This record gives sequence, C-alpha cells and structure tokens, in this order.
Amino acid sequence: MRALVLLCLCAAGAGPVRGADRSCSDLRQFYTGKGFTLAGVPQNEISGEHLKMCPQGPTCCTSAMEDNLAGLSARETEALIREAGRSLQASFHALHRSFDTYFTELHSHSERALQEKLAPLGPLYSQNTRLFGDLYNDLRQYYRGSALNLDETLSEFWSRLLERLFKTSAPSDVSLSEDYLECVAKQQETLRPFGDVPRDLKTKVVRAFVTARSFVQGLIISGEVVRKVSQVSLSPECVKALMKLVYCPHCRGLASVMPCTNYCSNVMKGCLANQADLNTEWQNLIDTMIQVASSFSTEPSLDVVLSSMPSRIYEAVYYLKDNMDSITAKVYQTCGTPGESGTGTPTVQEQRRKSGSLTASESKPSPTAGIRLEMQVSVLNTKLREMRQYWIELPVALCGKVAEAASPDKCWNGMAKGRYLPEVMGDGLASQINNPEVELDITKPDMTIRQQIMQLKIMSNRLKNALEGNDVDFQDTSDDMSGSGSGMCAGGQCPRRPVFPYPPENKGVRGTALPLSHLSSFLFLCPLAVPLLQR
Repeated sequence: MRALVLLCLCAAGAGPVRGADRSCSDLRQFYTGKGFTLAGVPQNEISGEHLKMCPQGPTCCTSAMEDNLAGLSARETEALIREAGRSLQASFHALHRSFDTYFTELHSHSERALQEKLAPLGPLYSQNTRLFGDLYNDLRQYYRGSALNLDETLSEFWSRLLERLFKTSAPSDVSLSEDYLECVAKQQETLRPFGDVPRDLKTKVVRAFVTARSFVQGLIISGEVVRKVSQVSLSPECVKALMKLVYCPHCRGLASVMPCTNYCSNVMKGCLANQADLNTEWQNLIDTMIQVASSFSTEPSLDVVLSSMPSRIYEAVYYLKDNMDSITAKVYQTCGTPGESGTGTPTVQEQRRKSGSLTASESKPSPTAGIRLEMQVSVLNTKLREMRQYWIELPVALCGKVAEAASPDKCWNGMAKGRYLPEVMGDGLASQINNPEVELDITKPDMTIRQQIMQLKIMSNRLKNALEGNDVDFQDTSDDMSGSGSGMCAGGQCPRRPVFPYPPENKGVRGTALPLSHLSSFLFLCPLAVPLLQR
C-alpha cells in the first residue's frame, strides 16, 4: 500500500517537473540571432500569464521579449512593404525613362529634319533660325512641364513667321516699322496666309504633346503615390497581430510550424486595409494610362505627327510664297502701304528668284520608326497591366511564403497547431469590420492614404482630358511634387531632376525573421476628388 502511494505521488509530480525542465535553448539561440541580448531570457519554460499578445501558457518569452519581438516583426514587415514599393517605383521609373528617351529622340529628329528641309530657302531660313528653334524649344519645355499654353504658343509662332517672311520678302528699299510688322502679324488668323496648315498642325501637335506630357506625369505621380503609401506606419493593432502571427510560435516552442494561409490573409488584409482602398482609383488610373499609351499609335500616330512637322511647316512657307501677291495686297488694305513712297508690291517672279525653286514635299517616319512605336506601346501596356492589382495583391504576396506548404490541419492558427476556422475577410477598410485578427475602427481611415486616393483621381481626370486633346494644367498637383515635372517651374523653365527620390534597392532585408526572410524575392514578382471624409 505504501509503495502504491509513493508511485501515485511520483506520477502526479512528473508532468510539472518535465514542463519546468523544458529547455529554451532553441529560442535563446534564435533570439540572439536577431540581435538581442540574453539578459533575462529564461533557461527553461516559464508560466505565460504575463503575455499580452501571445496566447498564455508555458512559454520561453518574457514580457520584455514579447515587446522586442513585436517591434521586430513590425519593422521587418514595414521594410518588406517599402521594398515592394521600391520595386514598383523602379518599374514606373523604367517606363518613364524608356518613353522619355523615345519621345525626346522623335522631337530632336524632327527639329534636325526641319533645319535640313528649310536650309535651301537661304535667307528665308537663315534669318529666322531662332524663330524655328524657339518653337521646338517651347514644345520641349511644355513636355517637361512648363506652364505654357500650346494654342497660344503655336498661334504666336505663325504670327511671328508671317511677320518675318513678309519683312524678308520685301524689297530692300522698303522700310517696315515695328508697328507695321505687328499689324502684319495680326493678320495671320484672318488672311490665313499659310493655308490650312496652322489649323491642322495645331490640332495634331497639341494632341500629341498633351497626351505625351500627361502620360509621363501619370507615371511620375503613380510612383510618388507608391512611395508615400509604402511609408505609412503600421497601426499598434497590426503590430500585435503580426507578433502573434510571426513570433508567438517561437515563444510556444513551435518555431517550425508555419502560419495557416487564411490566418495570415486576415492579418495582412487587416494591416493593409487602408492601402487596399487605393485599388479602385489605382486601377482607374492604370486603365486610363493604358488608353493614353494606346492612343500614341492611333492615326495620326505620335511618330507621324512629329516627323511630319518639318514638311508641314515647309508646305506653309511654300503656300505663302505662292500667294504673296494677293496676301500682300490684303495686308496693304488693312495696314496701309509701307512707309517709303514709290515702293510697290514685290512680284511673284521676284520672290521666287530670291528664294529659289520651292516644291512641297512629304516627310514620313521610316518603317523602323513605326515598329519602334508599336514595341513601345506594347511594352507600356503590358507592364501597366501587371501593376493593376498591386494593392490587393500585396497582402497575398506577404503571405505567399509565410504559409507556403503549411498543412491546413497542422499550421499555426494563432493559438496552437491546428486548423484555422474563421472566414477570410474581403479587401479594404470597410470589409474589416469583423476581422478576428486585427481590431480596426473603420470610421477612421488613414488620411495620408485618402490624400493619395484623391491624387489618383485627379490624375485620371487629367489623362481623360488629354485623350480629348484638352490642355492639362499640372500646377495644382500634390503638395510636394515641385521639381518632379509637375508644372511648378520658375519662369517656365523646368530643370530635369530625378523622378524618384528613392532609387530601387535589390539588397535583402537584414535581420528578417525565419518566416518573413523568404519574402523579398517573391515581392519583386508582385509586380476623388474623393471626399476626405471619414466613412
């Protein structure tokens, strides 16, 4: 009987003794590997009544360790979000660089072609080279973001060209005052001395440059939105949820157990609920940019418009020279006979002897130029489509490796090793009202993200206007877009500056927890006015 009592007492004490003796050596090694000291770290499991984020029970984590690991999980997750954002920024930057190179080369080729085409005109060209150069410079500055009105710029060019050609064509003994030449310039609209070229060319050039400028602005602003949103800090509620997801298994001695897929989804969707609210306007902007990119190859295509400018300007000059007698007579009727007496109207024969033989010719882009445009549009559309789902795919990407190959019945469900039962929440803040993992006040959206949603909508509207050929004013873009080509340029001069202040980084994130350290490579594959009112 006595032996039986002793046996029962030994059996009753065996459980607690074995639990108390369970070593924390694995956690101690893991903990120091994260850069923390072993001060206060238990040698063996202790009671877990003190835990605030992890489920209570036998544990190797103290309160201080729980706080340290919670902060670490938040920093690591924020680093991965920023890394994913930098990767997307780099994609926008690459698209911008590619299109900008293509467009500026078209522009420069057109300018050189104009010089070659007009050079045979002799003084008619050589005495007005600055006027032609100023036109191309104005168009270049407009594309870069200068606050120019294209309609006014083009009208001014044709008025000044009429004034200069009238002066150059006049006999040497005729004196034309500045006031008289100004009167001549004003006849451009009424006399149509260049035929239909100014009106036709204006429509095509305005559309080409408005869409090109708005497109690069869309790329710039999209990258800025990604940068700002990727820097938004995680909420305290999210930090607690991440700790429970990532490091509580370590505290419970279940370091090798992967989180359940649906459990991770609820945590990440709760943490990135505000970011997911960008999705509607983000997709709207991407779709509109795709429309704009596609419009570049619609007849008359972008390359045709720029390459035909020299021949159209030449054609306009030819038209004026061919009709100089009648135009000069009408100018005299309106502005009076120029200053000196005895000066008649130069004859057509005199004009042609002075300027040489003129024949209108057509300039078209080479077949290779058309192929290059098609390739440019194809790449733009493909890459942009890959970005459409970014904000709702981000939580999926973050969980893609965390819960990989985890058995539905043998994964970490936030409490123990087993199945995760709650349903997966939808995307966006409003869908998180019943999220079991992250407590959110859906009536208090993140205001930084709401501001970026407004920026997306504003940019989408500008792009839609550009598709209609309407000039776009970029001066009231986001509060700190100065210097990024937004039209906020002193004196209409916009120096070229880097589009993205934060270059892409390919380095891995150091000190990442075992479950999160595998995410970096995966994230690179992942490739309004909305009222600022609380919902």
